[in-house]
Amino acid sequence: MRRNFISLAMPVILAMNGNLVTGAQTSSLSPAAPAQDENYLSPTALAVTADAKTLFIACATAHRVAIFDLASKAITQSIAVPASPLGLALTKDAARLYVACAAPSSAVCVIDVTKGRIVAQIPAGHTAMSPVLSPDEKTLYVCNRFNHDVSFIDVARGIEVRRLGVAREPVAAALTPNGKFLVVANHIHSGTAEHWRVEAVVSVINTTTGEVTREIHLPEGSGLARGVAVSPDGRFAAVTHLRSQYWLATTEADLGRINCNAVSVLDLGRMKLLGTLLLDRTVRGAANPWAITWTPDGKAIAVTQAGTHEVSVIEAPLSPETAVFASLFLSRMPKIPDGAPPLKPLRVRQRVSLPGNGPRALAACGSQLYVANYFSDNLSVIDLTASEPTVESIELAPTREPSAVRKGEMFFNDARLCYQGWQSCASCHDEDARADGLDWDLLNDGLGNPKNTKSLLLAHQTPPAMWLGVRHTAQVAVRAGIRHILFSEQPEEVAAAIEAYLKSLQPIPSPHLVNGQLSAAALRGRAIFQSAEAGCASCHPAPLFTDLKAHDAGTRGRKDQPTDRFFTPPLVELWRTAPYLHDGTAATMRDVLTTGNPKDRHGNTSHLTEEQVRDLAEYLLSL
Repeated sequence: MRRNFISLAMPVILAMNGNLVTGAQTSSLSPAAPAQDENYLSPTALAVTADAKTLFIACATAHRVAIFDLASKAITQSIAVPASPLGLALTKDAARLYVACAAPSSAVCVIDVTKGRIVAQIPAGHTAMSPVLSPDEKTLYVCNRFNHDVSFIDVARGIEVRRLGVAREPVAAALTPNGKFLVVANHIHSGTAEHWRVEAVVSVINTTTGEVTREIHLPEGSGLARGVAVSPDGRFAAVTHLRSQYWLATTEADLGRINCNAVSVLDLGRMKLLGTLLLDRTVRGAANPWAITWTPDGKAIAVTQAGTHEVSVIEAPLSPETAVFASLFLSRMPKIPDGAPPLKPLRVRQRVSLPGNGPRALAACGSQLYVANYFSDNLSVIDLTASEPTVESIELAPTREPSAVRKGEMFFNDARLCYQGWQSCASCHDEDARADGLDWDLLNDGLGNPKNTKSLLLAHQTPPAMWLGVRHTAQVAVRAGIRHILFSEQPEEVAAAIEAYLKSLQPIPSPHLVNGQLSAAALRGRAIFQSAEAGCASCHPAPLFTDLKAHDAGTRGRKDQPTDRFFTPPLVELWRTAPYLHDGTAATMRDVLTTGNPKDRHGNTSHLTEEQVRDLAEYLLSL
């Protein structure tokens, strides 16, 4: 099911619901912020009061925050918010709740818990998420995923006082207890895809100076980072992510040959990676690790596995000098001096199956662990003191038959469809069917010629599938992906539901737009794009801005065949799909127009001035 997305240069007037939208896109949706659908709650974040009496639940598709009484096990109040809530931050006295409401122009809603209503809204960036409150409760930090930055918000004045850029797509943040360092997990890498060191990084921000102190690289192949937690003593941070073996041909999924599922631990004293623990077992994957938290006593780390619907509880006896990561595939074994006591390694102590689907949020209070399941709209409660934990399931909403689209989204994210549960479709296309920024050597076009992962947006409207068109339609590609990437056979209803989900995907406004419109630079770039001299529109005609044909665009590399021709891609959401070209050799859109186009084979760009290149790139990134 992996598809690949070329991003040459060209325009976009997008056909949406049968109507042409010229220049800017008007959809208010964000892939990371689901459209409102009150048929489902889709819990995405939790916050629990210190007295363990109340749980606050961010409900993504219902666009509301539920207040849940833990004694009566019932929702006592539901507060509507203006957009999809993707993070909660609660004051120590539980009087105020800060809610990151994700949209192209996000807002942080301030809820007076006593009054049960929103008392203020603070503007934030594109797809705001994971708010974190400073220890003195004067500053709120918010990740703006698609602006690639973090907002510093003065809570008293209700204004943003600083924006700090980070690597790419910050999706989670955690603060050290003293408030000095903010640890930010960047979702995917920001470079090219063809070299041997491709990995996401963790940005460590000094909150006093307002600067990124260090970017700590995760192991090679790491991406789709989801969660981050800081130990109670502030010495360590733990990050959930995939570790993709993109340098291997995708001949089998077992033993993590395609994707492994990991937690990496960072030493915040030395500002370095301490080690990586793989959650997978020999014959059973732990797909799509998502939320993570340290228990209050610091003795364990809990991680949700959103693809296999489980929670792993990890023993965490950590010190920088003696840390050992017990894993079948990865380990770092220090030398033990003669006579020294044996080391106690970091290892998965328990792996608990959940009566729910898609655990994407958790919170720990005392010995209790609360887990929110996105697709099944229920809570799982686990007592961590039990030697054999039992799981209590609490329904948050009446059970209903999911629609075809909802069912397809569930299947897309469900690793139970994969042989031994190693991965789901979302392991390479993200949870919203876009891309992971990696090159993969799929078997459908021969060995030794890896291609960059394609976004699945508009896949059914722009046949054929794959860079070389080896799948005639997206329908064929979906079924082939189940068989050859998930290594399983599934009923036709599974593929049909996944198709319904993919067909429902809508493009979203670019973060490069200004108040929803093209900037002055992008308007100049559009004129260049539409000119006969540049020739961009000849291969990207309206309404989908692809001619659906294969071309020799002068982009073949040493791993390609001399006869290879690559199909023209649509340019929708170009801003989100770096790195570019079929092999991911162009890190930026400027690279596509300059070093990636030396002979003007995909647009006449060599005559453009530096300013014109910037304008054209700005237009393309605004689509």
